[in-house]
Amino acid sequence: MAKRRGKRGRPVDGVLVLDKPQGCTSNEILQRVKRMFGADKAGHTGSLDPLATGVLPLCFGEATKFSQYLLDADKAYVVKAKWGEKTNTADADGEVIETCATDNVSRERLLAILPQFMGEIEQVPSMFSALKHNGQPLYKLARQGVEIERQARKVTIHQLDLLDCDAQHFSLFVRCSKGTYIRNLVEDIAQAMGNLSHVVELRRTQAGPYLLEQAVTVEALVAALESGGHKALDELLLPLGTSADHWPTLQLSENTAFYLRNGHPVQVPGSPLEGWVKLTGPAEEFIGVGEILDDGKVAPRRLINRPD
Repeated sequence: MAKRRGKRGRPVDGVLVLDKPQGCTSNEILQRVKRMFGADKAGHTGSLDPLATGVLPLCFGEATKFSQYLLDADKAYVVKAKWGEKTNTADADGEVIETCATDNVSRERLLAILPQFMGEIEQVPSMFSALKHNGQPLYKLARQGVEIERQARKVTIHQLDLLDCDAQHFSLFVRCSKGTYIRNLVEDIAQAMGNLSHVVELRRTQAGPYLLEQAVTVEALVAALESGGHKALDELLLPLGTSADHWPTLQLSENTAFYLRNGHPVQVPGSPLEGWVKLTGPAEEFIGVGEILDDGKVAPRRLINRPD
């Protein structure tokens, strides 16, 4: 996956499923890992709060072309929240701004309320989010004491399971659409209970096709670099095509692949009726991703560069 050395670093292609550590931003850990690889181009696929840990796919080289599709993919989390306290950031990194008793909390009441938050719901994003207002992240404005009116946004909760509940904490498994704020979710659930809450632990267990079981820790990266250099690090990368593994795969003939590579929609037997697809060539090599048009043809949307 490593190629000839470039001026700003060496070209590296692939996806690293990182187990993000706590206490750093997604961009901070991206820059650290990029330096470890000596890579000339890398990007992450959606921010995790400093408090959060877990699956953070990092895209290198050609894989950065497909990072947007991972941003748009469903995610899954395990979250632990504390009852009876509200913070200004909705998580344990913030200041407690309100408290209440927790004697109205019970597992039975929580189980009865959770179905209200299944399916399509609306959330008002927190001021302590990465959304931007006039080019400025909301969390930076919030730290300056500035409050901006935010519009409610629709998100979808596909799965919401209660893992644990007592008078101090509750834990949930959440599988949701892009743009879902777990901090807002636990606050809203507590409010529906007539209580308060904030996130104390958050771990992402899935992002699109990537699972926590595939994730590599920073400690493992350091060990690989020390023992085998860049070659050992490259062996931890997943192929480009895995970024589209959550979509149906269409294998193209040599002739069909030629026309598609030149920007033409093509007819492919066995195509789905709609949606996005992963495209491979006659030797099952990854070509890119496409979208089914109304006439049933497959239109190219993002293709990798062919090797020289």
